[in-house]
Order: sequence, then structure tokens, then C-alpha cells
Amino acid sequence: MTANTLHSTSSPSITPALDASFAAINWQAPWLHHISQLDYLSQRVAALSQSTNSLGDVAVTLKDSASHSHTFIADLLNTAMTQKTVEYQNQPQTKPMQDNHAHPLKFVSQDALPEGEAYESFIATTGHIPTRENLHDLFNGSIWLTFPKTKALLNYHHMCEISEQGIGASRGRVRDTITVFDENGAILVTAVPSIGEALIDFNWQESLVSTRDEWDKPLAPNENAQVAVYIFGHALLEQLIQPRKSLCAHSVVIQVTQDFFALALPERMSYVDNRLAEQMHTLLSQEAITPRQLAPLPILGVPHFWADNANPDFYEDSRVFRSGRRRKS
Repeated sequence: MTANTLHSTSSPSITPALDASFAAINWQAPWLHHISQLDYLSQRVAALSQSTNSLGDVAVTLKDSASHSHTFIADLLNTAMTQKTVEYQNQPQTKPMQDNHAHPLKFVSQDALPEGEAYESFIATTGHIPTRENLHDLFNGSIWLTFPKTKALLNYHHMCEISEQGIGASRGRVRDTITVFDENGAILVTAVPSIGEALIDFNWQESLVSTRDEWDKPLAPNENAQVAVYIFGHALLEQLIQPRKSLCAHSVVIQVTQDFFALALPERMSYVDNRLAEQMHTLLSQEAITPRQLAPLPILGVPHFWADNANPDFYEDSRVFRSGRRRKS
């Protein structure tokens, strides 16, 4: 057998469908535990972001996707949404304005967005979510999967503002608040009102340190826990691929009863989505709304999110855990 024969019969190298940045995701990170269809997403992204020298799963995926290239992220998000819809018999859809009707949600290529049309308008009128082949849009899609009612509600308020104000050089206070929460938001859920109040008052000791035993462990949920944090901001999830102590979320507080923590994780997320949509609708309907009404939360300070915060000295860094503008009376 000649060298040429050996070369011609060797398995071809398969180019990954996704670039190397996707391989950097730590799918076991505690801040990702609440994402809907996490197992499926992690497995498919891993397969699509790895090279292989055999005609295996990745090769089949590439072959099957050849007729609609550059939709790998949209395709896997649609499959995840279908799985969730079948399991819970609840098709996510848009929140319609008065002159429109609800549309089932579907992820599509960014190329489907007509030139000159606003992203929010396209979603509102079609239910189609333009999706690029990057980490930012993968995490955006994962939040649509996890909190579909709230994401649809935020898009609805974007459209209400656009219909009244148009699209100008500045978004205005309502759309600024939506954008800050959409990109960088977190939800603190607690059965102890004083913990939420302490967070709003920048009292890190009472919200994060002295109450540590009351915090849920993301990777081992506890029905006796009394407080937990779930990340909403997709840009924040992207930044957490390279965690930094200075990363700070903009959060809202949702009060619950102790029974919440006895729920299985999917039921928890469904409940949070419903409550969050209601709460954000109320917040965004306020005339004086600004992003300052979202409470800062240094995200690596969340108990059980980061090993170093087991040491109380972690919270002594005043550059991160700052004294704030709100004070108790």
C-alpha cells in the first residue's frame, strides 16, 4: 500500500461547527444550573464545538445542517424549546400589543431580520428571534427558554415605547431599564423579607454573609433553604465564562413562601417566570422608572457561587462590596 493510498483512506478532519469560544463554557458552573434543557444544550454545544477525525455525531450534524448553514445555534435552541414544549405542553409565545396577536416563538438566523427593521419589532410581529452564531446569542436563547414570559414581556414594553417614542439616539428610561436587566439582570428569590431588604440597602453582611446557611446550594437544591439567586442577564452569563470578582448584576427581589424551595427546579423556574413577568410589568409601568431601581449584586458574592466567598474576608473588598446610595431610615 502506497503513502498516497494511506492518505486517501484516512478519515477526513471535520471542522467544528462552532468556534473555540464555546468550548470554554463550564456547564457545571452554579450560575447555569437553572437554565432550561441544560443537559441537552451542553451536550450539543460540546459536540458542535469539538473537532473530530471520525464521521460521527458532529459529522452527521454538519451534513444535516448543510442546507441551512449558519443556523447551528438557532437549530439547537429550537430543538430544546420543542423538548420543553412537549414535556410541559406549553408553547412559548410573544405578548401581543393591541393591534397584533401572539406568535409562537422560534429561533431563526440573523439573516432573517429584514434590513432596517428593529429587532424587537421583528420578534413582536413574527415570533421569530434572530440568532447569531456566538456565545451572546446562545445565552440569550437559553434565557428565552428559561423565562419565556418575562422575555416576551420585556419585548412588549420595548414595542410600547417604540410605538410612542420611535427609535432615536437615546432609548429613554423604560428601554434603558429593560436593556440593563435583560443584559445583566439577576433575581433574588427569598422567603425572608429582611434578606431582600438588606440587599437593596447594600448591607452585604445581612444579605450575603451572616445568612449564608439560609442560602440554597445551586448544585444540591435544599427544600429548607430560604434564599436563592437566578441569573437572567445573558451578557452576564457570557462574562461569567471568565469570572471576575468585580462582575455586578442588577437585580430584583421576589418574595416567596417557604414552599417555593420544595419545588423541583423546573417548577421553580416556571413560578419565577410568572412572578417576574408580573413584577417587571409593574416596575416598567412606573412613570419614574430608571435602572437605578435595580439593586446591585456582586455576582460572585452569592453564597455557593464561588469557593472564595466561603471566607467572610471575601466581602471586605470595598471596591466591589460598596456602601450604596440607599440607606435604612
